[in-house]
This record gives sequence, structure tokens and C-alpha cells, in this order.
Amino acid sequence: MEDFKTIAFFTFPSEYVVLKLLFDQEGIDYVFLHETMIGILPFHSNADGGIRLQVHKNHIEKAKKIISNLQDNTDLRIV
Repeated sequence: MEDFKTIAFFTFPSEYVVLKLLFDQEGIDYVFLHETMIGILPFHSNADGGIRLQVHKNHIEKAKKIISNLQDNTDLRIV
């Protein structure tokens, strides 16, 4: 996990479903930390610092570009 860096935080899993699909299509290595726990106990999201999106260091720029394009060019927005 030392080669992964946190690049975004989310409150609920529903906020990044489209993002996961886009990352999978582009072959980006990523992991969402605390995803399962917050899926089970959603009210603990703020207490635990939310769900952290970590991306492999070789894919960070590509991942940031996808997030930026998703926010700028569609009605789907990363919260």
C-alpha cells in the first residue's frame, strides 16, 4: 500500500460508482479504504474521515484527469 496515495475523500459509496467504472475501463489501480465499514455503518463516515480513494502512484495523473473531466463535462459530479 506504500505505492498508493490518497487523492479524494467520499462520504458514501453511491458518490463514486461511476468513477469506479471509469477507472476499471482505463486500467487504473485503485482502492477505496473504509468502503465496506461505511457501507454497513453509514453514519460513521464523518467520524472515520470518510472513504478514501487511493490510487497507485503510476496512475495518479490519469485518475485526477478523469475526476476533473467528470466534474467539468457532465451533470454527474463528484461531491
